Amino acid sequence: MSENIDLTQVAPVEEADDAETSEGGAPSELDRKINEHFAGAVVRKDLVKAVKGNAIVPSYVLEYLLGQYAASDNEATIQAGIDKVRDILAKHYVHRNESELVKSKINERGRYRIIDKVSVTLNEKDDVYHATFANLGISSVVVDSATVNAHQKLLVGGVWCLCDVEYFHAEDARVSPWILGSIKPIQMSNFDYEGYLEARAKFTTVEWIDLLIQSIGFDPDKFGRRGKLLQLVRLIPFVERNYNLVELGPKGTGKSHIYSEFSPHGMLISGGEVTVPKLFVNNANGRLGPRRVLGRRRFR
Repeated sequence: MSENIDLTQVAPVEEADDAETSEGGAPSELDRKINEHFAGAVVRKDLVKAVKGNAIVPSYVLEYLLGQYAASDNEATIQAGIDKVRDILAKHYVHRNESELVKSKINERGRYRIIDKVSVTLNEKDDVYHATFANLGISSVVVDSATVNAHQKLLVGGVWCLCDVEYFHAEDARVSPWILGSIKPIQMSNFDYEGYLEARAKFTTVEWIDLLIQSIGFDPDKFGRRGKLLQLVRLIPFVERNYNLVELGPKGTGKSHIYSEFSPHGMLISGGEVTVPKLFVNNANGRLGPRRVLGRRRFR
C-alpha cells in the first residue's frame, strides 16, 4: 500500500511559502506574478476544506501538500492533485485513537509509511538524536545527524513529516525496535531567506499587502486599505518579540484562527487551561518550551 506514493514528487522544502490564487475564475495579474516568483509554493485556500476531512492536520500542512500536487491553474491538474492529497491522508495519516492499529501494521509488514508530527531531541548520554512521534506515541527512535542538520526545525517544536517507519525486535531491551527508514517534511523545515528577499523585491508595497491578505485566507478586493491593515495587525506577534495584542470581537470573526492554523509557531490555548509556568516549561519532560506566539482566548 505505502509503496504507491513517490517521495521524490515533493519539492525541496526551501521553496515553500504562503500564497494563493484567486478562488475560481481566471487568475488575476497579481496571481500570475505570485506564481512566477513563488513557483511551486502557491495554493488555493478554498481547496483546503475540500481535502481536510476528519484529519486533525493544521491548515499549513495541507497547504504545503496542495502546493506540491495542485500548484497549477489547470483544473484537471488541480483535481488530480486534490485526489492525490486525499489519498495520502487516507492511507498514511495517523489518528491517535488508531495508533495501536498502525503499530501493528508496521510490525506485521516490517515497514509502513505514516504522516505524523515528529520532534527530535539530543540524548547527551548516548550522543545520539532521538525522534518522538506525536500521534503514533513512540519515542527513542534513532535519527542520523545528517537528517537533523538538513531539517533543523525538528529540534524546535517538531515538524509534520511523511515517514517510513520500520520495526525490528532486538534481544537487547535497551535498543528501540522502531527504526526511521526515511523522512520527508511536509511543512517548511528550513527557510531560504535570501530567496525570499529576492522574490519580495519583485512586488510593490501595495501588491505585497494584497499577497499577505491572500495568504491568511482573505480576498483583498473585499477590503479597503484600512481593513487590510487591521487584518495584518494580527500578524505582528509573529514578527515582533514580546508583543501583546488584545482583540475583542464576537464569536466566529477569526480571532483564534490565525494562532491555531496560520503558522507552526502559533499556539492557541483556552484561558482556564494553563498556568504561567506551563507557558515556559513542559511538565511532561521538564524542558523549556520553544519561543512561540501564544493566543489565549475566552478571558473572564
